Amino acid sequence: MIKRPGRPHFRHGPAVKGHVRIASAVLLMTVLTAVTACGQLTPPGPAGAPDSSGAPDASSSSGASHSPDAVDLSISLTEAPGAPVHHFRLLAEGTTVSGGSTLPDPAAALAAVRLHGTDIFFPVPGPPRACTQQYGGPQVAVVTGWFGGRAVHSTFTRTDGCEIARWQALAPLLGALAGGTGAV
Repeated sequence: MIKRPGRPHFRHGPAVKGHVRIASAVLLMTVLTAVTACGQLTPPGPAGAPDSSGAPDASSSSGASHSPDAVDLSISLTEAPGAPVHHFRLLAEGTTVSGGSTLPDPAAALAAVRLHGTDIFFPVPGPPRACTQQYGGPQVAVVTGWFGGRAVHSTFTRTDGCEIARWQALAPLLGALAGGTGAV
């Protein structure tokens, strides 16, 4: 064995190599989980397939237009683990709410969606954010469908300050009356 000057020689046995492989796999899973949580890798299921929440799939609606001005969103809201799931729908073309909308205040929901735009559903990765470590409640809302000509599949929670702010920004879409928290 030839030793090179200035470089220490380390022998890595099978146990060390195995730990490196495990650490690499854990790191990859952590990155994928973080990216998924940010909404970057959440492709919707096949068109027409029901989602796991039991809510109607927005892409299967008859005559649905996926133009940039069309809004076709299904919301599944769970207030607590094991609680019943509440289903809502927002249908709109441009700034006009369609008759099939089932939210308590569909006009306020549409206004919130238009105000925040695609960034609320498709966040762009950026520098890490410091979020307050506060708990806003166990509510979880899953939003699927179409907005801005793109398929949407986003999850909203109230697990820290950043997620609470995101939730409050779309409270009317998540089933709340204007200004509410989203809990029904």
